Amino acid sequence: MRFDVIWSVDCQTEETFLYAAITNISELGIFVRTTDPLPVGTHLTLRFVPPNSPDSFVLQGTVQWVNAVRPLRDNPNPGMGVRFVELTPADRERLVDTIRTIAYLRGS
Repeated sequence: MRFDVIWSVDCQTEETFLYAAITNISELGIFVRTTDPLPVGTHLTLRFVPPNSPDSFVLQGTVQWVNAVRPLRDNPNPGMGVRFVELTPADRERLVDTIRTIAYLRGS
């Protein structure tokens, strides 16, 4: 289950640093809204802080799909779907707790 959010995220590869926004999140990954998505298969480090959280997440991910910008066409949601990879048990538990908190607060 995905939950809509608006959180800032830093996406870093060996060659690129991208400031963007997470617009939805699940236990498996995030959608990063950006007009400059990275290619499918790109491995990246994600840094983000959920609201009211004392600590940031620093997680690894891989771009799974891209919704490219389409000039002169309707494309209200450009960006990339990123799947979390190489999560430690502690990161997985914290991520699941964050998602459960969102679900609880929204009454889902």
